[in-house]
Amino acid sequence: MARTSFAALIGAVALAGIAASGPAKAQVIGVSWSNFQEERWKTDEAAIKAAIAAGGGTYVSADAQSNAAKQVTDIEALIARGAKALIVLAQDANAIRPAIEKAMNEGIPVIGYDRLIEMKDVLYITFDNKEVGRIQAREVFKVKPDGNYVFIKGSSADPNADFLFSGQMEVLGDALKGGKIKNVGEAYTDAWLPANAQRNMEQFLTANRNKVDAVVASNDGTAGGAVAALAAQGMAGSVPVSGQDGDHAALNRVALGTQTVSVWKDARLLGRTAGEQAMTLAKGTKLGALANTRSWADGPRKVAMTSILLTPVPITKDNLDVVIQAGWVPKDVVCRGVKAGTVKACN
Repeated sequence: MARTSFAALIGAVALAGIAASGPAKAQVIGVSWSNFQEERWKTDEAAIKAAIAAGGGTYVSADAQSNAAKQVTDIEALIARGAKALIVLAQDANAIRPAIEKAMNEGIPVIGYDRLIEMKDVLYITFDNKEVGRIQAREVFKVKPDGNYVFIKGSSADPNADFLFSGQMEVLGDALKGGKIKNVGEAYTDAWLPANAQRNMEQFLTANRNKVDAVVASNDGTAGGAVAALAAQGMAGSVPVSGQDGDHAALNRVALGTQTVSVWKDARLLGRTAGEQAMTLAKGTKLGALANTRSWADGPRKVAMTSILLTPVPITKDNLDVVIQAGWVPKDVVCRGVKAGTVKACN
């Protein structure tokens, strides 16, 4: 009895920082975010909220602020709030595993959102991250098929960072082995923070006396950090740089020529899919009975999981109109500072 009361107290305290929306007696869907540091999560959240509302549910969320220990507490608080399903963007999948196990032991289905939580009863919903890595490498290699390459990877605590790098190596492996290109710098980026990416890039530039010909950065935040370091050396625009997510600032960099590609993962589709599946699970549908899923076992532990993998789209200077016409980003945001006549989408 004392244990139950203590858990309830912890939940009540943690819920002071949790936002809720929706009818009071609806199915509660708890969403645990790793952070809102990056622009794109707000877009995901809006799509998740809309899907949950359309299904008659209540959205309840918490922001872990890049702290895995806080995310554990957040998830426990969402359980205490009565969540019938959880959507979790993991800060560190291994660190939060006890909280995920607690949820599943209580019969609460869990969706690993965008980042892998490698447990057989977790539904994994993401874009095909290895393909994202392949796209990034292809687009940079098109521009610079030889020379010194730097790899600005994602967080070491996020399995996606290794999926991306694996895809990149599928494309660039032969060129590396043959000596056509050379890996002159490779580092993970703690917490995916742009400032950490910039610091890594600065160190690689210093170590190589600015003799860096291409940068394969794993998302738009790390790409922004890399571009900032290049700009400080007067090199922005002369060195191809990859990214992903379709961040507005990154799409503007693509138009300006300081970033080569942003692999667009339409977060509206990802969020809607997660919200709809969460409502379906919350209403009692079993994981194996969900529509449009497939078995997936490409994680580090090779655990067979139920997954939904969506298809990413490369956005370069030549097809910026795709994101504009899709209503993802306003034309004036993409084209800010772009010289007239230099980019088709900005004409």
